[in-house]
Amino acid sequence: MPDKRKPMRRVLLKLSGEALGKGGAGSGIDGSELRLIAGEIKDALATGASVAVVVGGGNMIRGARLAQEGLVHQASADYMGMLGTVMNGIALKEALESVDVPARCMTAISIPAVAEPFIRGRALRHMEKGRVVILVAGTGNPFFTTDSCAALRAIELECEAVLKATKVDGVYDADPKTTPGARRYETLTFTEAIEKQLAVMDLTALAMCQEHQLPVIVFDYKAPGNIRRVIEGETIGTLIRNGG
Repeated sequence: MPDKRKPMRRVLLKLSGEALGKGGAGSGIDGSELRLIAGEIKDALATGASVAVVVGGGNMIRGARLAQEGLVHQASADYMGMLGTVMNGIALKEALESVDVPARCMTAISIPAVAEPFIRGRALRHMEKGRVVILVAGTGNPFFTTDSCAALRAIELECEAVLKATKVDGVYDADPKTTPGARRYETLTFTEAIEKQLAVMDLTALAMCQEHQLPVIVFDYKAPGNIRRVIEGETIGTLIRNGG
């Protein structure tokens, strides 16, 4: 299956919460990481593409891990995780505006004092005006990950791809940090990703993307200019799409 890519006009960027932490892998929010991401998004906007962002909350709290300890019901733990994504979204919005990039933070749960409610038509209007739309609080429901939120919002906003920003340069057949000779895939089908249990995204998110023929590109966001390059159609990272 040849890897044929083309420039995109509207994308959804999926960032983990850890991307905002110290060294891109810590807890809390680190100003230098925020500046790096804001600068990369600004660079990407120079292509003329519209960008929506879904940010995770793992740097603040991991609801699933808390629920496993048995003290907090998973539904409550998941809502706590949603609040973590709201804090990250506000921080990213402020960082973008500090580099003169207009941005709006839109939430799936009602917090009118700090963010707009997510309304599809309003989000599309913001993007048409050149604003980055930062989507927080997941889907607004427990038991769904922010990966599932990314797939859902990308479909709703008619994005051409989900750009899954990671700390590695694509999807490998084994952990490249611990397995010498691990092979990176240039392309995968959704079926292959699911059958090989490659842990690219959760199964719900992959199934949604597969059903709606929404490609996912997994790439290293830390390399300068990579977000822009992916949008411009360069062959970076791993492209996951329907077979055939």
